[in-house]
Amino acid sequence: MNEVYFATGSRKCARVRIRLRKGEGKIIVNGKDALDYFKREDLILCIKEPFRVLQKENEFDVIAKANGGGLSGQAQALRLAISRALTLYNEGFRKVLKTHGLLTRDPREKERVKYGLTKRRRAHQYSKR
Repeated sequence: MNEVYFATGSRKCARVRIRLRKGEGKIIVNGKDALDYFKREDLILCIKEPFRVLQKENEFDVIAKANGGGLSGQAQALRLAISRALTLYNEGFRKVLKTHGLLTRDPREKERVKYGLTKRRRAHQYSKR
């Protein structure tokens, strides 16, 4: 029986929905292979971190739909979604993933532009004359 586990992850404006099932380690994001989609090796390492921590590198296939934000935010959202799906697969993984900080959503968001300022905190330059 090949059960499928669904999970979501988010980071800033990036949202990712995934399906995780037993397989041979393929990660597909928006219909493309993860390396073709993200194009950066450091982001691929970020995505595969939950598998590496649990020593389950080539045991699961991931099919993901990502939207919003940039590539880095989407990669971190995908990492969170994979961690959540793995805890659904086996509750025993929760403690290991939690100690490595892989189940915590990064709460930092983009700061809004305040009225009277040029950027988020940058004020207009003072001129005496």
